[in-house]
Amino acid sequence: MQLDSIDQVAAKALQGYLVRKDLVRTFSRQFPVPTYVVEFMLGRFCASTDEEEINEGLAIVQKQLAARTVKAGEEELFKAKAREEGTVKIIDVISARLDTKTDSYVASLPSLQLNGIPIATELVQANERMLTGGFYAEVFLDYNFEEGKQNKGTPFGIEGLREIQLSKRDVLDTLAEARKQFTTEQWKTFLLRSIGIESVGMEPRSVDAFLLRMVPFVERNYNLVELGPRGTGKSHLFQQVSPYARLISGGKATVAQMFVNLGTGQRGLVCQYDVVCFDEVSGISFDQKDGVNIMKGYMESGEFSRGKETIRADGGIVLVGNFDVDVEHQQRVGHLFGPLPPEMRDDTAFMDRLHAYLPGWDVPKVSKEVLTDHFGLVSDFLSECWSRLRTQSRVSALQGRVYFGGALSGRDTNAVNKTVSGLLKLLYPGETEVPEEDLEWAVRLALEARRRVKEQQKRIGAAEFRNTHFSYVIGEDGVEKFVTTPELQSEGGIGEDPLEPGQVWSISPGGMDENPGLFRIEVTEGPGSTVKILNKPVPGPFRESIGFAQQNLYARASQLVGDKDPRQHEFSVQLRAFDAAKTGSKLGVAALLAMSTALLKRSVRGGLIVCGEINLGGSIEPVHNAVSIAEIAVEKGASALLMPVSCRKDLFDLSDDMATKVDIQFYSDARDAVLKAIQE
Repeated sequence: MQLDSIDQVAAKALQGYLVRKDLVRTFSRQFPVPTYVVEFMLGRFCASTDEEEINEGLAIVQKQLAARTVKAGEEELFKAKAREEGTVKIIDVISARLDTKTDSYVASLPSLQLNGIPIATELVQANERMLTGGFYAEVFLDYNFEEGKQNKGTPFGIEGLREIQLSKRDVLDTLAEARKQFTTEQWKTFLLRSIGIESVGMEPRSVDAFLLRMVPFVERNYNLVELGPRGTGKSHLFQQVSPYARLISGGKATVAQMFVNLGTGQRGLVCQYDVVCFDEVSGISFDQKDGVNIMKGYMESGEFSRGKETIRADGGIVLVGNFDVDVEHQQRVGHLFGPLPPEMRDDTAFMDRLHAYLPGWDVPKVSKEVLTDHFGLVSDFLSECWSRLRTQSRVSALQGRVYFGGALSGRDTNAVNKTVSGLLKLLYPGETEVPEEDLEWAVRLALEARRRVKEQQKRIGAAEFRNTHFSYVIGEDGVEKFVTTPELQSEGGIGEDPLEPGQVWSISPGGMDENPGLFRIEVTEGPGSTVKILNKPVPGPFRESIGFAQQNLYARASQLVGDKDPRQHEFSVQLRAFDAAKTGSKLGVAALLAMSTALLKRSVRGGLIVCGEINLGGSIEPVHNAVSIAEIAVEKGASALLMPVSCRKDLFDLSDDMATKVDIQFYSDARDAVLKAIQE
């Protein structure tokens, strides 16, 4: 393998904590154990970049895994070995239960098909997770026939065990110190390599989706849903990478298993694990009617009441499942929570407890090209660091720097804060000042993931969720920016979201040899005193409209932009055409609005198209084909249309069907148009 720059930085900064991920895959296919078990062994003997040391370590790992993992059909061989040698070491999932007949604990080792093995109370108390489904360990299994005979039980016993995970105190300090050697992009690539994924050449949205998958591991009580196509490795992270996660495959989940066993008082999975993931969520159901309600209450507060006591836990809930159709079809036939079980599918209160909806359709299918052959962190080191990060918060990084728009409710803000905190912990495992571009990246990703939840609530028809225009401002004097969910945007359609300040949708009425067409005018402003049109060549009719808009902005500045002096600003204008029409004729009012909102740092209302031409004297010219323009606006997905008041009589000819699909408003002059267009 050829070391690249990231491998070289990692080798210097994290010597002893690295493993080559292609080696892991080789062993994972050979032996019936999860990835983190293989990496535990490789990390012990192959945490080096030296080929000779790696080869020596591989031989040891190969020998130990072959000697200690039980393949199907070898059960009796290992039992015989225990009888002959007195003790045998095996790597297996060990679980335990209290035997009330003997008032003692007994263990199970599924790979040997052994149940009822006596185990010391001290061992169980030191490793409580064996009472809630078990965990992987190196187990020392002894054989004593005489003792078994006396106790009228099995001759096997558990002499000792070693958990397969790291537990050094300074792991987080080591990771935080190493992070300083990487750039942000290098660190993202390295994190993905640590879970076996190669992100070089991958779409940025796919990288973001993989990072969002990691947030439940570093953020307490974090609730995530991921639905998408099959074969994208949705459950891999929760099953193979961390011993602090527990995967529940499709089927019945019990309240006792998840929360607390009322009979024994034993705490459930959410108390024992950092993350509990429901795989194939469409098939999940609880053994009790109130199971979903208990889970809903827990997802809200991190607490649940069973019997007389209230129990607090910090395990996150992750739901993963598959679409049987593509995302566009899923939106046409229903909503994006369609694959959830019936008791969750249309429950907006349940959805409100979800902090993020990860777009599974942005994740590439797992293939040879997606898997990495480079170095990454040993899984047990990585998962230990993640678990330690759960005690910290990065919400303070937002305070005084980021302000959320009015569309976010209290739950929305809490959800976004938790996602941002998790993403920043992944990017910066040590407490440090977060650069603005990384903070904005985390904020945009968090807002999009939460908005996706809100959009589905709106689709179900709940009126309280109708405002989904999520926005944020960075810095007290920053510009308000809106965040969209890309799957809701259609090509050539204008959508319901406000555009950036300085951007306006408009329809040109066309002319003698050109049909009407949809355009977007985009204006940015800076220091200077001119208006520059960036299109090359500049269409003559559009140049004329920009000239009219410029002169009216200068002449009526106090009415349009208050105390701002447009002559002290340079405007860069770009015209984008979305139909066959290219000249951009008679777009003066929209151009004037674009310049005004660029100066005011305000957005026009979402889903709005502005039509009309203004002349040098400030009068609004009549539109000759108002009905055609209204029909095009409906076709393009506009929710509102702002037109000169002179069009009112012409629009009596608009069909009833069309008139009900768009909110047509009228303006009398330029100032009236600005006031009616700007987002409240």
